[in-house]
Amino acid sequence: MRLRESEIRWWEGTMADRVKMSRSDRAKQFSPFDALKGLHETIKIKEYEHERIVLGEMSEDEIREISTVLADIENGDEVWIEFFRDGHKIELSGIAKIEPFKQKLYVGAFEICFDDIRKIKKI
Repeated sequence: MRLRESEIRWWEGTMADRVKMSRSDRAKQFSPFDALKGLHETIKIKEYEHERIVLGEMSEDEIREISTVLADIENGDEVWIEFFRDGHKIELSGIAKIEPFKQKLYVGAFEICFDDIRKIKKI
């Protein structure tokens, strides 16, 4: 098949006007595609809910021990604490701020109710 002169000029003009795509733009074409948006987040939420544990009853001795440590804590003390939040056991340590009238203990970004505490130690 032979091209006419006008077709050749059109083809050459088209190729000359073409802007070359940058390397990063070409790489974006091959980036991973998430066909099921939100699926991974939903699975993580379901796993989190599945891992919940039921909060058991505490003995009088355990309650007394926690109360003794809480009474001894002052603002600025460093503590290690184990508590339950939304069915999950959380352990952390940090600087404590205690508000006995509200029955709350603050460690880092966590606000912990006294009733949720399972173990606590002054470091």
